[in-house]
Amino acid sequence: MSSPANATARQADDLYARYPSLVDRTVLITGGATGIGESFVEHFVAQGARVAFFDIDAGAGEALADRLGDARHKPLFLTCDLTDIDALRKGIADVKAALGPIAVLVNNAANDRRHTVAEVTPESFDAGIAVNIRHQFFAAQAVIEDMKAAHSGAIINLGSISWMLKNGGYPVYVMSKSAVQGLTRGLARDLGPYGIRVNSLVPGWVMTEKQKRLWLDDTGRRAIKEGQCIDAELLPADLARMALFLAADDSRMITAQDVIVDGGWA
Repeated sequence: MSSPANATARQADDLYARYPSLVDRTVLITGGATGIGESFVEHFVAQGARVAFFDIDAGAGEALADRLGDARHKPLFLTCDLTDIDALRKGIADVKAALGPIAVLVNNAANDRRHTVAEVTPESFDAGIAVNIRHQFFAAQAVIEDMKAAHSGAIINLGSISWMLKNGGYPVYVMSKSAVQGLTRGLARDLGPYGIRVNSLVPGWVMTEKQKRLWLDDTGRRAIKEGQCIDAELLPADLARMALFLAADDSRMITAQDVIVDGGWA
């Protein structure tokens, strides 16, 4: 089910930009069933794009695809465990077969589960890397040939201001998110000659239902109020609208950048 925040954002969409270059463009979004990813799916679908999205939450993914079924292109949902690289590659192949060459990749999926330094094991360390950064590289690798053939394309890697703020309480996550910057810059250099742009979209503390339910308390609310320059909730739609711009031809000369959307906190 869509969150009230996302519903409010959709009602106001007529106030925001439309991007003709996104119409009929094939867009792949990872972790798209809930939270920020759900908003990405909603906004790209509203632009007339051919959207595919992956998630491990089959119920939420199928419900979202059904809810958006009356759009120009009903989104394609595929259940996929992104930590299984073979499954990821198969899912991407299935998207290409169904919707055509992938022009936009939004590497959104992650898990900010809290953990202490002491409790990290080699196994949990590897699992954290797998869910937060490894799939971003292999998803990009799997769509590059489509983008090279078109001599255009946009890869958007989701980062986090957590490492910029020196946050504690989830060190493997923070390390993984700092690595997104290096991945983005390295890929941007290698892929730029083919007309492919690679940028990091870096959120602050986004008020998803999960964040409110699991992590947001009075201390967190005070930190947001003191940290952000803009005294307002950061919503999934705020990230989605920036992703639209980075995916569209309007941003054709923007690459290797960290685009921070955090209300001025970092």
